[in-house]
Amino acid sequence: MKRNTSKSMVLGALLRNVREENNLSQRALGRKIGVIHSLLSRNESGQRVPTLAEVIRILDPLTITDRVRKEILALAEDPTGSPLDVIELPERRRQIAALVEVEQMAKEVVTWSPLIIPGLLQVSSYSRAIMEAGRVPDEEIATRVAVRMGRRDILTRRNPVRYTALIGEGVLSQTVGGPEVRAEQFDHLLMMSAHENVDLRIVPHATGWHAGLSGAFQLIKCGGTSFVHLENQVSAVVVQEPVAVAGFEESVPELLDVAMTPGQSFEVIAKEVQRTTGVA
Repeated sequence: MKRNTSKSMVLGALLRNVREENNLSQRALGRKIGVIHSLLSRNESGQRVPTLAEVIRILDPLTITDRVRKEILALAEDPTGSPLDVIELPERRRQIAALVEVEQMAKEVVTWSPLIIPGLLQVSSYSRAIMEAGRVPDEEIATRVAVRMGRRDILTRRNPVRYTALIGEGVLSQTVGGPEVRAEQFDHLLMMSAHENVDLRIVPHATGWHAGLSGAFQLIKCGGTSFVHLENQVSAVVVQEPVAVAGFEESVPELLDVAMTPGQSFEVIAKEVQRTTGVA
């Protein structure tokens, strides 16, 4: 059986979504198409990659739009992807949807963000300010902000993701969106740092060389499979080759070694809140 990839895991998530939208349990769908429900369970969890013929069989009794059907079949034709899957602007919406699905299945996420607040910790006003400054089309901003806010659910749901957020100290001196946005964003960081599943660390300016200086990344661990998501203004890359992913995994302890402790990080952020609001 093929190993899990970001594409195959998204395929499983999409199959689960369309089944649930048709108000069918795995057992009920299994009876309709003549397969055991445990097979559907393994497909949807990403433990097993179904063939194109199997996917067609699964979709046959379901009511779904042509667009969704085409998207699922396209993934089923090639669920493996390449070691470096580059997704540029025309496919950005699909890429964001794929990222959301993989994050939902994650057990642990580690983010190194030297330049901005990580997406999973952003408040809507901060996200909007970044998008407006980045000249995102006005008609897309509301949708993108809503998606980003929805992603945060993985940190506060019933079985939350274990999240390590490593943030560059320079981010705290930025004035994105103005004083009110800044204060709201930093208050949110303090609130989230109090969650047991969130380990928020500030990485100070004054450090020697460490692997994080090579650039931002998001490491997503889904059981025994890990991926790295890299993104800039015009494109995104999903790294899934084990050797390449291992390099990012090895950089995490280096970053933790140079980072402030959670307590020190809280104090530094709290001071920035006081400086912004003028409240001691």
